[in-house]
Amino acid sequence: MRELHMPISKALQPVLNKLNLTGVDINSIIGKATDQSQGDVAIPFHRFSRELKKSPQEIAEHVANQIRPELEGIGQVTSKSGFVNIVADPSWVTKRITELSMGQNCGISRDAKRKVVIDYSSPNIAKEMHVGHLRSTVIGDSLVRILESKGCSVIRENHIGDWGTPFGMLIERMENLKTSGVKPEEALSDLGEFYRQTREIFDSDDDFRMRSRNRVVKLQAGDEETLVIWRQLVHISLEHFKEVYELLGVLLTDKDIMGESYYDPLLPSVLHRLNESGLVEINDGAQVIYPGEWVNREGEKLPLIVKKADGGYNYATSDLACIIDRVERLGAEDLIYVVGAEQKQHFEMVFASARLGGFIDPNHTTRHVQFGLVLSPEGGKLKSRSGGAVKLLDLLTEAVERAEKSVAERNPKINPEERSRIARIVGVGAVKYHDLKADRNRDYVFDWDKMLSFEGDTGPYLQYAHARINSIINRNKKDGITNGSMIFNLREDTELRLAKEILRFPESVNIAARDLAPHRICQQLHRIAQAFGAFYEKCPVLVEDPILRSERVSICTITGTVLKTGMGLLGVEAPERM
Repeated sequence: MRELHMPISKALQPVLNKLNLTGVDINSIIGKATDQSQGDVAIPFHRFSRELKKSPQEIAEHVANQIRPELEGIGQVTSKSGFVNIVADPSWVTKRITELSMGQNCGISRDAKRKVVIDYSSPNIAKEMHVGHLRSTVIGDSLVRILESKGCSVIRENHIGDWGTPFGMLIERMENLKTSGVKPEEALSDLGEFYRQTREIFDSDDDFRMRSRNRVVKLQAGDEETLVIWRQLVHISLEHFKEVYELLGVLLTDKDIMGESYYDPLLPSVLHRLNESGLVEINDGAQVIYPGEWVNREGEKLPLIVKKADGGYNYATSDLACIIDRVERLGAEDLIYVVGAEQKQHFEMVFASARLGGFIDPNHTTRHVQFGLVLSPEGGKLKSRSGGAVKLLDLLTEAVERAEKSVAERNPKINPEERSRIARIVGVGAVKYHDLKADRNRDYVFDWDKMLSFEGDTGPYLQYAHARINSIINRNKKDGITNGSMIFNLREDTELRLAKEILRFPESVNIAARDLAPHRICQQLHRIAQAFGAFYEKCPVLVEDPILRSERVSICTITGTVLKTGMGLLGVEAPERM
């Protein structure tokens, strides 16, 4: 509860000054108590024992006595084992939860005014999206929602691979099939298989390989016949991406697509500007820059190649063109790239090169939001039965099918149409939440049973809590009772615990926005749902006493609102019933 920290800081500062601890950053020592039975906030004083020549217990007791009067009505202050512990006063919690319920956006402050570009998803044309695209897509989508909730102006960019050498062979094969009477839609009905077959022909057929390379030259020269086939490839691929995005429920649209083809005309200017800055050197015929102290296995300085010896450009040049475009055309201040951890060094070198070249200045930030792998329960990368990458559309379809069976078992009387709708919400939500609840820097295990469970730290558990709350509110309305103004009394311990967890929600959003870490919101939503479960078990809501009933419906209402808002920031839908 960050709001509790402010009065504590105000009371603590003069006490530390009198102890000659003027250089201490108060915010660094005030933290959430690890033992909730001792307090909501804990302040350790062990580190000051040697300097003050007193035991931590003596220091903590002295500080507790000094700040206790200042925090009367705000928090109850005690000391133990070198810690000052503060328990939020119930009257203070009641006031705060009332303010939160009356405000907007569940207490999330819109205090970030930066212009942000988030680069995420990034599939390749003529290739089906696979499970490897899941993390980039759902993490990036959640970050868009989180930063927008904080007041940022966010631009989504889906940097797709739609240009370069592979398109020579793809276009040439399309032309061959067209000559044979095969329609493009038929040829590309299975994008993955089309790409694999084309690659096999390219690797084994010298004549096809030569024609493919000539086709690349035609593509880059703007040959209209070649461009017609290229556009067909792009269109059919985009339709596949759109199908996945709609099922996944992400914000990306066709307007957010920025392909490699867009940046291709800008590449010569990147090299020109780097040359103007005196950064370009020749290395084995290639034009390179040395952006820092990165070295190869032999200990030699590692170059960033901006133009290959054969005259072609590469990914680094394209990424530098992206930075220039996003800063100068879009006016972006913060550049965020949601890309796997294996690209860490690449982006470090690109960002360093952009700063050396003057493409960005100290006002700009560049952040690589890296993430780990999706693993199978047996270990290793998650793969299909055939041993290849799992198609993302297949995975989501299976999630919905599994969820539909689960929903039918829990609610057999539900009509088929609604069951299918809920199954999509639950199945897709389960996949997204399971991905987002993991610290993005780590690998995680894809486990159907755990993911779709209605118990534990899962999407269905949160969704069911929301649906249960909605049922309570609807039952209250059916009884002819409309809950007017929100009334809180927090008479029971479980009510107080739930209110405290709700008050921690805005801070979880702040941390998620600061660290670009959606899992911090997942953690807090799970705590709220757990606290609601304990409250619901202990405190009957639809009681005869109208005042008590109103109070408990109020706590249900704000809980449901916060759960729905939080799930919305994750891109997870909150069903009204399940």
